[in-house]
Amino acid sequence: MKRITFLSFLIFCFSTIFAFNATAKTQLTYANFFPPTHIQSILAQSWCDEVEKRTNGEVVIKYFPAGTLTKAPQTYDGVVKGIADIGMTVLAYSRGRFTVASAIDLPLGYKNGVQATAVANAVLNKFQPEEFNDSKIMFLHGHGPGLIHTRDKAVSTMAGLKGLKLRSTGTSGLVAAALGASPVGKSMRECYQMLQKGVVDGSLHPLESNKGWKLGEVVHYLTENYSTAYTTTFAVFMNKDKWNKLSPATQKAIKDINAEWSAKHGEAWDEADKLGLEFFKSKGGKVISLSDAESKKWEAAVAPVIDGYIKKANAKGIDGKAVVDFIKANM
Repeated sequence: MKRITFLSFLIFCFSTIFAFNATAKTQLTYANFFPPTHIQSILAQSWCDEVEKRTNGEVVIKYFPAGTLTKAPQTYDGVVKGIADIGMTVLAYSRGRFTVASAIDLPLGYKNGVQATAVANAVLNKFQPEEFNDSKIMFLHGHGPGLIHTRDKAVSTMAGLKGLKLRSTGTSGLVAAALGASPVGKSMRECYQMLQKGVVDGSLHPLESNKGWKLGEVVHYLTENYSTAYTTTFAVFMNKDKWNKLSPATQKAIKDINAEWSAKHGEAWDEADKLGLEFFKSKGGKVISLSDAESKKWEAAVAPVIDGYIKKANAKGIDGKAVVDFIKANM
């Protein structure tokens, strides 16, 4: 009888411990707009898996790609409000909200995604923008050079852009306008159909989008306007309350992962650019180079975009020139 009682007690203890461990897990959600097959979506899923692994299963994250939990423009607010616990989105979708970070997107002649990602996180660490105070920023990353792609017209001069409607968002829209085109502010998810139906004549996007979003099927010319190449800043962020509830050990583990995955995202952008260019060419796409003189002309044309940023930042009490100068020094 005593043995049975003791065994029953042991079973009760183990059951209690198991039940406690099951309920002690922190279950979080991660919202992203990239389709599940896109490399940036695959990396987001692997980030979730790595968090679970390094926290020994104490944090479990359910991943929602393709805008299934929150749409891209609403993701940041969705995380702040707790609709999602973690999110990734384009900061430019919240135009005018992230003043310091928006400087990263300026047409400063980016060469690759590793460079853009390093610059983005350097800005974050240097200036620690108050604009992110309502969330916990995990890390930033940026794609490779944003270039001009057109459907039916090869563009080798700025004059050739006049009258063309180019899909663009945020800073890339300002670039399109400065170069004489008409910007059409729509998200990447809408881009394929707009190009296919001829609603727009082209798009400003990085090379990776030719394969990642299949845009290489509906654009036929690429203008290598590297002197005015911009990037787009992506942010990964967590609900502040959810972050504060994590143990110091868990927070440290996530911070370590963030440092590693930020670099992975930058490297992935560059690898995807190579594949995007190959895909574009495989569909018959033609690459148009600018002459040195024309390239300098384009660079001069977008200078007011940079000056305009500085003025707007100054009006908000932010030293815009200091931010721009810091970015230039770290490129």
